[in-house]
Amino acid sequence: MSLVHEIDYGTPASKSEKLVSLTIDGMSVTVPEGTSIMRAAMELGNQIPKLCATDMLESFGSCRLCLIEIEGRNGTPASCTTPVAEGIVVKTQTERLKQIRKGVMELYISDHPLDCLTCSANGDCELQDMAGVVGLRDVRYGYEGENHTKLGKDESNPYFTYEQSKCIVCNRCVRACEEVQGTFALTISGRGFGSRVSPGMDEPFLTSECVSCGACVQACPTATLNEKAMYDIGTPEHSVVTTCAYCGVGCTFKAEMRGDELVRMVPYKDGKANRGHSCVKGRFAYGYAAHQDRILKPMIRSSIHEPWKEVTYEEAIAYAASEFKRIQEKYGKRAVGGITSSRCTNEETYLVQKLIRGGFGNNNVDTCARVCHSPTGYGLSQTYGTSAGTQDFDSVEETDVVLIIGANPTDGHPVFGSRLKKRLREGAKLIVVDPRRTDIVRSPHIEASYHLPLKPGTNVAIVTALAHVVVTEGLVNEQFVRERCDWDEFQDWAAFVADERHSPEAVEKYTGVDPALVRGAARLYATGGNGSIYYGLGVTEHSQGSTTVMAIANLAMATGNVGRNGVGVNPLRGQNNVQGSCDMGSFPHELPGYRHVSDDATRSTFEALWGVPLDDEPGLRIPNMFDAAVDGTFKGLYVQGEDILQSDPDTKHVSAGLAGLECLIVQDLFLNETANYAHIFLPGCSFLEKDGTFTNAERRIQRIRKVMAPKNGYADWEVTQLLANALGFPMNYTHPSQIMDEIAALTPTFTGVNYAKLDELGSVQWPCNDEAPEGTPIMHIGGFVRGKGKFVLTEYVPTDEKTGPRFPLLLTTGRILSQYNVGAQTRRTANVAWHPEDVLEIHAHDAENRGIRDGDFVKLDSRAGSTSLKAVISDRVAPGVVYTTFHHPVTQANVVTTDYSDWATNCPEYKVTAVQVSPSNGPTQWQEDYENLSRTSRRIAAEAAE
Repeated sequence: MSLVHEIDYGTPASKSEKLVSLTIDGMSVTVPEGTSIMRAAMELGNQIPKLCATDMLESFGSCRLCLIEIEGRNGTPASCTTPVAEGIVVKTQTERLKQIRKGVMELYISDHPLDCLTCSANGDCELQDMAGVVGLRDVRYGYEGENHTKLGKDESNPYFTYEQSKCIVCNRCVRACEEVQGTFALTISGRGFGSRVSPGMDEPFLTSECVSCGACVQACPTATLNEKAMYDIGTPEHSVVTTCAYCGVGCTFKAEMRGDELVRMVPYKDGKANRGHSCVKGRFAYGYAAHQDRILKPMIRSSIHEPWKEVTYEEAIAYAASEFKRIQEKYGKRAVGGITSSRCTNEETYLVQKLIRGGFGNNNVDTCARVCHSPTGYGLSQTYGTSAGTQDFDSVEETDVVLIIGANPTDGHPVFGSRLKKRLREGAKLIVVDPRRTDIVRSPHIEASYHLPLKPGTNVAIVTALAHVVVTEGLVNEQFVRERCDWDEFQDWAAFVADERHSPEAVEKYTGVDPALVRGAARLYATGGNGSIYYGLGVTEHSQGSTTVMAIANLAMATGNVGRNGVGVNPLRGQNNVQGSCDMGSFPHELPGYRHVSDDATRSTFEALWGVPLDDEPGLRIPNMFDAAVDGTFKGLYVQGEDILQSDPDTKHVSAGLAGLECLIVQDLFLNETANYAHIFLPGCSFLEKDGTFTNAERRIQRIRKVMAPKNGYADWEVTQLLANALGFPMNYTHPSQIMDEIAALTPTFTGVNYAKLDELGSVQWPCNDEAPEGTPIMHIGGFVRGKGKFVLTEYVPTDEKTGPRFPLLLTTGRILSQYNVGAQTRRTANVAWHPEDVLEIHAHDAENRGIRDGDFVKLDSRAGSTSLKAVISDRVAPGVVYTTFHHPVTQANVVTTDYSDWATNCPEYKVTAVQVSPSNGPTQWQEDYENLSRTSRRIAAEAAE
């Protein structure tokens, strides 16, 4: 293996369809109009020397190395800023150009430390490379004059250093922060010889506005900004292209290695989801894979009150199989089930649901998508006919109006958030519907045209009010509706939303939103050009989550914003493979491809290939499993890669359900909170140690490639296969590609998917079949999958979770940029530098009424339970609303969330909990007991390992 080298063309590609021909160094080349001469030369394989230019950034023309000569023109223009023209003749290497370039390089080197042999970027330094390219062998000016070679080093950031003495002020880092990331955290301070890159107002990187996305590090042509791993490990010598295992954006990276040690993760420019960008998690937070907390050997115990015993895989698998057989013989075949992981690959998830259906003999399979995006699957399948978003991420570049509801892309999906911010800076308009004033509402160089700060739980009312304005003001795209939708259903819907009770004025009593803002936002979305909707868990995690998804779909259809670039309805999936886990049949009522288990023809296809009869009755959902476990009818559970005790609502009920199990199998990287109740622990694999595929939020199926051997000895799919064989349900795969071939054979939307195609094309978006052999970036072009688009009446039903004198505030929850989901991975990295604990955001008015100061410990009470955490006084939330994250288990945020859930899918209502906040002296007794249990469990595991 060797390093994967990507070509840097110097400037971005032109999107023009008009072609221009010219001659460069005697060779003819034809390129799109608007292409730079630098890029045109690179198309011929002629790399013009450069330092300030890179194809991730717009041309800048400051380094003066890329000068060229054009016949018939005076001077030596910069090739990066000079566009091609028909018929011109360009020379990139003449005596005059050689002398100019050498002189420029002399100036750079005369003010640069001469420590190349010991520099961390030795062999990976563009300045070093360009010195060789221009033939520099000496510096006429000497090195004794005024210089910057003794400037200090900023090592405050946990992942990279800023060594000012090596900065050549090329501006690439500043421009990357502006153009690619959109944070504007870096600037050039000083003038002339005193110019230097500065984070913020000469602050350390750690405390500045820098979000550690790594764009500046990637752009830097010297060792000024460099990963600390380059100092510790050395220069990488081979790389593997793989896919990030954090959020649903699905960024592609080059994992650059030295031996079996990971040196750095470099965003892959050919990655179609991220286009060469990254966030702090994907770029830097991979250290958990080698963390000392990882459990690498199987463990068993007969009771959760006994110590763990380390055993062989053969012993652990045999014990698991015997326990599940015993339970089914005693309590019946439906007394056991399993939960698949949205962090595992498609192939691994497919095998788990296959094991449950074919090996357990029931449909008691569910996934964490139950508690996040199950309403997306239901709502979009009802209205459009597919359980997924309509667009690819590139589509945002052609949108004119963006409506974001219940999503925080700059924190939850930061790479997409950066692309969105870039489009907003280019002139697209923004509407945000969210109880909090998130960063996307207002940040450098962007500001929402409308922010509708609705009361939590009133999504249906606000979206229906938007539709009311569209219908009553004649803003419906009637041609689209007549051609693409059921006209009779539309008329019923139009009459429904036009009712005065759905007007912005009438629903203000529920939503708390100024009617003028609602009317303005509706007009903008309906008339502003291409309108796109992006939504997240702030839509789905409600008792009316499915209703809101259908209301959003209605609004998009009524305005004609479906079925082309720049429009659509786009769920932002929370975890890396939420879409894939759903596609693979992880719901108790659906086989892979979203086909109901009661369908005889579908079931017979699976039975023929799997060789066993399948149950035609839907199984238990996750909440039903807990209920049944408490009732004593559900006794065995296999959980792969999910910490349900920390992530699911109403923690006390979940713990009671887990305590009622006679056999709980947990397969994970770490001894997580759920494992406190486990009888068998099977070590899991990190994404760096496995082959397979993930499917991201845009339906993009991408390869994940093994970077190193599994530290625990087996890939996750192999462990599942061992368990299946021990239960008498034979599986004999030798590679995940064989599992994908089986998926393709059984799933119509995956018919054309195989590893060879993914390796050739990089990725495909399902449906990928005979009708779309290279995938489907945009859905519903020319018609909906279900035929005619279906308008559904969306009656607003207030949640049963009510505020009152005892619990007067509404709690809503979310995520933060540096942490991920329940924090099992990111808490074991240096990301804790930015978010060491969960805090409660509370408005100054509510804090003052309760005698709470910034930083005080407060008690958070609800009808379900109580917890304690520190308060942060914030104007991001409105009076009456409080907000927290759920990344740290000691916070126990889900102790206070209730068991209310979506009417159609049982997705929990995390976003609306009536609470009271009061001063506290510290953690609650529940937290202390729980922390003691976790600490004891970890100690016992460590002792077992020794």
